[in-house]
Amino acid sequence: MDFNLPEDLRQYLEELDEFIEREIRPLEQAGDNIRFFDHRREDARTDWDRGGLPSRDWEALLAEARRRADAAGHYRYAFPKAYGGRDGTNLGMAVIREHLARKGLGLHCDLQNEHAIVGNNVALLLMLHYGSASQKAEWVDDLAAGLRGFAFGITEPQHGSDATFMETRAARDGGDWVINGEKTWNTGVHTASHDLIFARTSGTPGSGDGITAFLVPVDAAGFRVEEYLWTFNMPTDHGHISLADVRVPDAAIFGGEGRGLGVVQHFFNENRIRQAASSLGAAQFCIDRSVQYAKTRTPFGKPLASNQAIQFPLVELQTQCEMLRALIHKTAWGMDQFGPFSQSDKQMRRVAGYMFGYMKQQAPKGVTESPVTGG
Repeated sequence: MDFNLPEDLRQYLEELDEFIEREIRPLEQAGDNIRFFDHRREDARTDWDRGGLPSRDWEALLAEARRRADAAGHYRYAFPKAYGGRDGTNLGMAVIREHLARKGLGLHCDLQNEHAIVGNNVALLLMLHYGSASQKAEWVDDLAAGLRGFAFGITEPQHGSDATFMETRAARDGGDWVINGEKTWNTGVHTASHDLIFARTSGTPGSGDGITAFLVPVDAAGFRVEEYLWTFNMPTDHGHISLADVRVPDAAIFGGEGRGLGVVQHFFNENRIRQAASSLGAAQFCIDRSVQYAKTRTPFGKPLASNQAIQFPLVELQTQCEMLRALIHKTAWGMDQFGPFSQSDKQMRRVAGYMFGYMKQQAPKGVTESPVTGG
């Protein structure tokens, strides 16, 4: 058993590092762009006059970083070469996402909104797998370049993460479908031209069959953003939307009638493994900074790191990171070998979330946050 990363992947990480230093870091430092990353970041990123949405300057900066990454051949890494990608793997994406997050907060990678110079472009992945010929013709190029996207209307106010129990319903009416219901935590709907709405079209509540996905234009009659849900870490792009007799054609069905749950699960599995890797990278960043601080802080004439009360928690945290890293790599490898539905997303999501939360709780006394990175 060889635990070494493939040589081509190690070389690619070096290529990414060089690109960041050449193109992204100077952009991050240009003008007063650093305000989006230092102690002013929450206020700088948030347009309070538009209900707490991301500011236009912030989103324009992210767009320019994506444009540069795409021009350099990095943004589409995970996708087939036919679409400008590098035939990237799930293992490769997991390693890359951890690597970027481990660098700390910056324009190369921002975990608040999943921005990264190597795009986590799940919408394109789903379009390639489930889109009709006409949908691919309309969407693929813009999705690949990060110029346009659609939001995901999965979660409902009364049912949270239960993707099988949907009160949103769609009924046939001639050649159209009429959709009624609500969705919440509808992330990214403020800039999306369409919302991928999951609605029950047949079957019973709680059944995995009979859920259908529809690409619904956000300017359709009856589609309404009721509010944007504020969070502890602003800005917000999490919409609570309602649909009242929203009418879409049969061509709006995405992935086949009654087969929407498969689209949801594919989205979750591909996305969660990358989120887990990013959380691991953030946790490792915190440990790295803590170790560095413990070695250089010298109260009473000796480094903090010489005290067992400091050593033990840090070793415990590093051990947990190593265990999680092995689990993430094995899961990503399994997805590459046996398909995206062969591994459970729940374990990844819970373990990674626990790991990053545990870091905040278990950091030794005397190890403080960086004023710039929050690490």
